[in-house]
Amino acid sequence: MKTEDLLEETYAAVTVNMVRTGLTILGIVIGISSVIAMVSIGEGAKQSIQSSIQSIGSNLILVTPGAQRGAGVQVSAGRGSAQTLTQDDATAIKTEITAAAGVAPEATKRLQVTALGTNTNTQIVGTVPDYTSVRSITVDLGSFFSDQSVLSRSKVAVIGPTTRDDLFGAGANPVGQIIRINKIEFQIIGVNKAKGGSGFTSQDDMIFIPITTAQQYLIGNQYVTTISVQAPDQTSMPSIQQSVTDLLMQRHKISDPTAADFSVLNQADIVATASSVTDIFTTLLGSIAGISLLVGGIGIMNMMLTTVTERTREIGLRKAIGAQNHDISFQFLAESVLLTTIGGVLGIFLGWLIALAVTQFAGIATNVSFSSVVLACGVSMAIGLIFGYYPSRRAAHLNPIEALRYE
Repeated sequence: MKTEDLLEETYAAVTVNMVRTGLTILGIVIGISSVIAMVSIGEGAKQSIQSSIQSIGSNLILVTPGAQRGAGVQVSAGRGSAQTLTQDDATAIKTEITAAAGVAPEATKRLQVTALGTNTNTQIVGTVPDYTSVRSITVDLGSFFSDQSVLSRSKVAVIGPTTRDDLFGAGANPVGQIIRINKIEFQIIGVNKAKGGSGFTSQDDMIFIPITTAQQYLIGNQYVTTISVQAPDQTSMPSIQQSVTDLLMQRHKISDPTAADFSVLNQADIVATASSVTDIFTTLLGSIAGISLLVGGIGIMNMMLTTVTERTREIGLRKAIGAQNHDISFQFLAESVLLTTIGGVLGIFLGWLIALAVTQFAGIATNVSFSSVVLACGVSMAIGLIFGYYPSRRAAHLNPIEALRYE
């Protein structure tokens, strides 16, 4: 059979009953669009999480306290609940691990803040000037505090843009204004540039003060909650992480790694773990949406079997005048693939519109990747071949004499 004859016959067969064809294609459209939309939501969530982790700084190694241990502790409060890290630990890391690009300890506490009759509850971060380079913070208005402010326990503060908006109104310049943290007055000397993010870890909704001031006036002890160590590049992160671990094990006089009273986390490992979780989430969403593709494929097979039954006499006539089995089989396969291809193209377009609508109206980040589009096209064509194979084979093996007798 010539190619142009095959295309002409395929087009005629598909368009002879537009309502049935349209309903059959609709199953594939719904399936493909569901897969595209669900995968795009999963990919968007993955990128959003990765960008949030990367926004806290680059090439970071985070040292946090371990879980509370010892007599009288019946239930573990979880990692980070102990008070085992001090300013001296951070100083030792900065002094002895020369490969590190920067070290910034921090002592944090969530407190009520008031100013000019307004108030907000936000994260107070006591830290050092190196925090700006380690955590990639840029000051928009004013300046960050200096080493002298840390030494003198100055009551100065640098606030994030979200905190500024909550206390003074959007776009205000609060430099020089007074805020009260836990009823203690602090003078604002700077405002950070917005970095984005949400939740308790958003640096836009924080107030930064000298770590010595935070420890003396707000926290009441000399412990730190996190020590951020910045590596010069990703390749040096594992070696610096091991060096930090060995140094703290030695300083804390711990020989058994399983008994360590601190945790050392690599930012790359955090990103990889978060990515693996979102990959599972994306796969789950895609698999659930894929069920509708299976249903659409069954609809294709049902239509093709019905078509074979309706065109039994036509098939018998074709075979009687010399059509080979492979000609008949190829024609029905072509019809099946055409239906699924049309459904796949429409499904990709609809899936892209759904992803766009989710981002626009629900505020959920989505990402329609090229690989998901290619996968959708491949799956739609594969469905046409797989679910069209049995009907085409059945048509090809009809007995021409019995087919001509069919009423």
